[in-house]
Amino acid sequence: MYSDRLMRIHSAEFQAMSERVLRTTELTSRLNVLPFDDEAGKARLFERILGRPLPGRVTIYPPFYTDHGLHLDLAERVFINQNCTFLDYAGIRLGERVMVGPKATFITVGHPVDPGERREWLTGGPIDVAENVWIGAGATILPGVGIGRDSVVAAGAIVADDVPPATLVTGGKATTQRQW
Repeated sequence: MYSDRLMRIHSAEFQAMSERVLRTTELTSRLNVLPFDDEAGKARLFERILGRPLPGRVTIYPPFYTDHGLHLDLAERVFINQNCTFLDYAGIRLGERVMVGPKATFITVGHPVDPGERREWLTGGPIDVAENVWIGAGATILPGVGIGRDSVVAAGAIVADDVPPATLVTGGKATTQRQW
């Protein structure tokens, strides 16, 4: 898993990431138009997207979106429902028996809040989801978050802080923290 990171936008690392994003977007666009029962075709594309075969008994219902793919670590018996997005450049790990509801979004990268730095840097941190977690429909998991074993993230929740084991988290209300 990758540690919290800063990346200069005008750099070789950013250029390499951008090239991978274009390749991965092309692969996911192919995946998302395959017939649902084309298991062999989906397996071949997932192997190219993730850089390795899917683990045993992983179920992913397209459409499926990822920007990088190579930093998405799925354990066995993970279930990902339709229309989920994984922006995984800083690393996403889903432990065994994690269930992800439709339209859930996992984001490991962002930009600084400061307007002067926003177009110069990417920020981010890995997401780590422990075993037997349920992520509800439309939930958003933000950079650097860890979600403890047996927890539930309610539908529509926005998770910006770590979630302790065996905890239910809810809510999506935005609040003003600071004005410019």
